[in-house]
Amino acid sequence: MTADESEADPALDALLDAYALKDERRTGWQLRGVDAPESVAAHAWGVAYLVLTLGDRFREDLPGVDLDRALRLAVVHDVAEAETGDAATRADSTAETVDPDAKEDAEREAMEDLAGPLPDRVRDAWEAYEARESPEAVLVKECDLLDVCLQAVLYERGDRYDPADGDPEAFREYDDLDEFFATTEPRLRTETGRALFDRLRERYRAVRDER
Repeated sequence: MTADESEADPALDALLDAYALKDERRTGWQLRGVDAPESVAAHAWGVAYLVLTLGDRFREDLPGVDLDRALRLAVVHDVAEAETGDAATRADSTAETVDPDAKEDAEREAMEDLAGPLPDRVRDAWEAYEARESPEAVLVKECDLLDVCLQAVLYERGDRYDPADGDPEAFREYDDLDEFFATTEPRLRTETGRALFDRLRERYRAVRDER
């Protein structure tokens, strides 16, 4: 057995590939000229933290939700983007959009590589999130959307963006970070998620209007 053969470990290779998520920047913030925008991995941590800290608030909307299982879904929900990259969701009607079917196919193919040599629970958690049928998947998606709003409040509060440093042509119909709230609101499915969204939007507007 050669040295290369003795060191071969497909699981480690898959993990190394997935770790690219730590350096994959969130495209929407880049388009808006955010200084040192978060990575997709940082976003995934935010989603998991919201599940852990706010998950109990959703029990009336999502009876029987298992927060420990939801945490698994949160950790893996965007891991395919380590290969496909991040594609921003847009509300601006003039913006280029990604074909959702093509995006799904690309992410599913990526997961074959990233999760193939890993325990089945990794792929199972990703599939469960994509299906959006379980209360855990719905909770994670709500937290995925709310994380964007929280981050927008932080970037607005810290005066962390300059549209001139991004792609000014990408935002023709929205000012400041307004589009991130416009893309979030119609996709929320629970009363709790909408109530939290309203509070975050109020905070964002208060900071924005003071500038």
